[in-house]
Amino acid sequence: MKKILVINGPNLNMLGKREPEIYGKDSLADIEKYTEEMIEKHGLQADMKWQQSNSEEELISIIHDTFDSDFNGLVINPGAFSHTSIALLDALSMLKIPVIEVHLSNTNRREDFRKTKITAQSSTGVIEGLGKKVYYLAVMSLID
Repeated sequence: MKKILVINGPNLNMLGKREPEIYGKDSLADIEKYTEEMIEKHGLQADMKWQQSNSEEELISIIHDTFDSDFNGLVINPGAFSHTSIALLDALSMLKIPVIEVHLSNTNRREDFRKTKITAQSSTGVIEGLGKKVYYLAVMSLID
């Protein structure tokens, strides 16, 4: 069974309340439940650990802890840090496991500053614009 860490960055604790027309009406807990149900529904198995922080320092520490762990893959939604954080890029670049970056919205159809995803430079792949399905698709790609 694959062991997968799912990390969520700033403001994702406010999903369901924050701009539902962009990010949807589901909370992060709803998305976690949906993802795990979809994995099970399709006969797949994964041991998933979900974490969220609004702190760049804490996100970097979580990534550092992943370096010597037994995780087989990482799904990360760095939120706005995707567009600004060289520190997160550097931390992700140290990992030897596949990293899938996800975004609920299609950042290419939004403000210009969102079109540059610094952290994506260290990712194996990026899935975005499909709402909560991005997490399920990312986990599925790591299991496969």
